[in-house]
Amino acid sequence: MLKNMAAGSEIFNKNSNNNNSNNNIDADFKTSPEYLKVSLAAAMTLGFAQGVFYRGACLHCVNVLLTYGEGCKANCAYCGLQKSREGKYSEKSFIRVDWPVYKTDNIIKSTLKKKDIIHRICISMITHGRAKEDTFAILKRFAEELHCPVSILMTPTVLEHQDIDKFKEYGADMVTIALDCATKDLFDKFRGKGVNGPHKWEKYNDILEYSVSIFGKNKVGCHLIIGIGETEQEMIMRMQAVCDAGARSHLFSFYQEKGSRLENHPQCPASQFRRVQIARHIIDYDMGRAEDMKFNANGKVVDFGIPFKDVAMIVEKGVAFRTTGCPGKTDISACNRPFGDSSPRDIRSFPFELKASDISRVRKELLEY
Repeated sequence: MLKNMAAGSEIFNKNSNNNNSNNNIDADFKTSPEYLKVSLAAAMTLGFAQGVFYRGACLHCVNVLLTYGEGCKANCAYCGLQKSREGKYSEKSFIRVDWPVYKTDNIIKSTLKKKDIIHRICISMITHGRAKEDTFAILKRFAEELHCPVSILMTPTVLEHQDIDKFKEYGADMVTIALDCATKDLFDKFRGKGVNGPHKWEKYNDILEYSVSIFGKNKVGCHLIIGIGETEQEMIMRMQAVCDAGARSHLFSFYQEKGSRLENHPQCPASQFRRVQIARHIIDYDMGRAEDMKFNANGKVVDFGIPFKDVAMIVEKGVAFRTTGCPGKTDISACNRPFGDSSPRDIRSFPFELKASDISRVRKELLEY
């Protein structure tokens, strides 16, 4: 029995079921929309792979990824799928774990068998000429055949405004954009011209704003990665801009992907991530605004702009430190991505309710400057 602790999701994967299964297909030859990559966590949840999650975490959102033999055409510096990374696309990890390929038919069948725990499914696009039309096709099937709401993690580079209209028409209830970077300079450096990538800051923000006009307030998500060179102040100001646009911020702590351009970039201190998590909670739940917060000379938060007792209550409840993503039926976030941005020995985004010992640790981390 193979016991492999996956670096990204920290899953104890006992048996990937690849040897005697017709579900797992070589990604070089099987492409979307007939086939999709599935996160290792989702593969376990669907019963395609065996294993257990640390501390009994339970995934509530099936994350699928479009797949093509030639891979993604983008070159984002922190991403495992970047086109300049060595190796075949089928062999590249993403978020530090393998994404095996399965038949779309089998994904649908297995998802329907897990109605009690799967509250959402998310289609993640990549930068590819076929991605738009294939996403439409997959979305139609999921919306018609599945029991749960469908989200789209969009690639604005290959989309126009009318495509957002179609996502809504074809059955998506939410859409999300991976802006990732707090500032235009960092976006250009790590996603645009700095890495010979195709993405444009202006296009991403335009699609974000237009999506809100179609899906409505708080029905659009914006991924943001903490710790790739921005200050806490810059990220908090970006979160306020996202909120003012009518969208919600979904936070990720930067976690190095081996083989990417940023594989040696250090992960930010836990204290930095914790303070940004609290600021996001305050902003997204209309408890205060970024302009009322105070920062030191290094851009670190020293005052959240609300009474201290309210900050203490946020910490005590622990919700601010849970994984942020598209919602489910009963949980804070259906897309809870167990241990996707840290080791379980240093949990950044908690995929479950925090225990007293977790709260105690978070409280100490917040005070570290």
